[in-house]
Amino acid sequence: MAWRRSTRWGAGIGIPALLIAIIIGLWNWDWFIPVVESRASAAVGRPVTVDHLHVRLGRTVRITADGVAIANPTGWHGPSLANVAKLAVAADLWDYIRHGTLVLPEIDLKDPVLRLVQMPNGDENYKLDLASESSGSTMKIGDLRIEGGNIRTQLAKLKADFVINVETRQTGDAANPAQVVADLHGTYGGAPVSGKATGGALLSLRDPSRPWPIDLQLANGPTHLALSGTLNDPLHLIGAALKFRVAGNDVGQLEKLVGFPIPKTPPFRLTGALDFGDKQIRLHDFAGKLGSSDLEGTITVDVHKEKPEIMAELQSRSVDLADLGGFIGAAPGRITTPGQTEQQRKEIAQAEAKPNLLPEKPIRIPRLQWADLHIRYRGHSIQGRSVPLDNMVAVLDVVNGQGRLHPLSFGVGSGQIKATVLLAPRDNLLHAKGDIDFQRISVSRLMAATHLFHGAGTISGSAEIDAVGNSVGAMLGNGNGGVRLGMVGGDLSSLLVDLSGLQFGNALLSALGVPSRTQVECFIGDAALRQGKLQLQALVVDTGSSIVNGSGMIDLKDEKLDLQLRTDAKHFSIGSLPAPINVSGTFKKPAIVPGAEAAARGGLAAGLGVVFPPLAILPTIQFGVGEDHRCDRILAQAKREPGGQRLPPPKPRESAR
Repeated sequence: MAWRRSTRWGAGIGIPALLIAIIIGLWNWDWFIPVVESRASAAVGRPVTVDHLHVRLGRTVRITADGVAIANPTGWHGPSLANVAKLAVAADLWDYIRHGTLVLPEIDLKDPVLRLVQMPNGDENYKLDLASESSGSTMKIGDLRIEGGNIRTQLAKLKADFVINVETRQTGDAANPAQVVADLHGTYGGAPVSGKATGGALLSLRDPSRPWPIDLQLANGPTHLALSGTLNDPLHLIGAALKFRVAGNDVGQLEKLVGFPIPKTPPFRLTGALDFGDKQIRLHDFAGKLGSSDLEGTITVDVHKEKPEIMAELQSRSVDLADLGGFIGAAPGRITTPGQTEQQRKEIAQAEAKPNLLPEKPIRIPRLQWADLHIRYRGHSIQGRSVPLDNMVAVLDVVNGQGRLHPLSFGVGSGQIKATVLLAPRDNLLHAKGDIDFQRISVSRLMAATHLFHGAGTISGSAEIDAVGNSVGAMLGNGNGGVRLGMVGGDLSSLLVDLSGLQFGNALLSALGVPSRTQVECFIGDAALRQGKLQLQALVVDTGSSIVNGSGMIDLKDEKLDLQLRTDAKHFSIGSLPAPINVSGTFKKPAIVPGAEAAARGGLAAGLGVVFPPLAILPTIQFGVGEDHRCDRILAQAKREPGGQRLPPPKPRESAR
């Protein structure tokens, strides 16, 4: 009996043990591959395949998958999106049983390869339909180790083809035991790109309590960027302590790196700080040079909205307006601007050689649709002895593609030129509607820019324009509107007035300093703009000694001048020739010649340009007249109708270039 019980007990134990031994001997973890592939495919929204699966049991379970691959989208040809030669994951099973928390102390990737491709038609292989995480799931990840990582990126629209090699290293530092190291090489935006980056352990990115160190050096063509510091929870754009340094030939080249539109500029260099907070990226306390101008301020990019919102507070203590030419489609900077490349000098020289003065580079309308912009800029001092402007303020808001400059203002002595401009896309063109106020413009400041003449008093007036086009030149070339200017009292250099009347004797005496000024009683200028043609309706200057009348037209479309000026002396003067002066030619090359009567009466006209070269600036000086009753009448009319007559909508015109 005892023997039988022992036999039964041995069979009861031995048979299951034998079965377990047989199962263990025959067990193949590859049987679970279909389950693993199904769960992984559902998680990433793409077919996932595994060649082999191995499991080592224990309190910490170690799972190893060989030959893991994530497929491309359906119909996509070429290598898979991702391949991993070996993926090993350690999981704390006991912690999961006790607390329901999945703890992964280690994840090892051997020879992971990621291929990111964008086709010329915009199709991409890297957009995954990731399943949302369960709100009740809890996961803690420890260390991630990468060996021989390789990311190949080919983006047709960005003209990018580069490779990033990634791996992790053990540092032996208890505070930062591992770091990720990456190097990049290839092309981006059609230009060579290279870079190196060192950061903390990758998976510590998920731990907000551990600042993540980063040190990045990047070069894309002539643009160089350096970034160093620490990040707190960068996956959620919260917290950062970073310093940046960026320099290059053109800020516009950063458009390829940052992803939003930037106008062309001269060479630049900037240093400052960068931080994250409430899903905002902020460049702050930056300062540096932009061409011949200094620049400092703060730029904030709000990325949590459907359309990015960019806010900029900028200022320059000293600004060269040529450095801002890219904002209106002109070649920025000058040939003499520090750091200009040979190509930039060539572009400026080509722009100067063109017969046109007004910018004709088409404005890229989609730039206005890309983001909402709020830009505040102040230039405290404008460079240039020949520029009669002292300072500037520009406030630009673009919301849903509709732009508003309010204001764009320039200080001129104690006065200012202040404009409000509305910008609205119309098909592939831009509709601009602006009002300009000339508020007590200092004649002294204007005359000081000539370095030859003097004056006193102030000019006031208003102007408006309504135009459609795809460039600044095209809009002015078809615009409607008008301009009215007036001045009462003050004085001018008598040399200027005498030259306009070809009073050679008085001009010579004035050049010797006797007399030095002539009193201005009144000046009125009134012109109507119709389809790009600015027609003088009144131009009257009454000085203490002369009356100047002007007529003619300025063609903004073809940039041509056709003006006539006639000065009549109020008293006899030696050499006075009361004949008209004709102003013709183009904006870049004006021609100023006496009328036929003056040429016939005296041969001194040909020598005038040699003796008094400043005569060439006459078209830009429009001051003066006084006691003539016509002046009073025009002034009264301007006060009654300050807005002027509204004209029909302009006919759109696209730039020829």
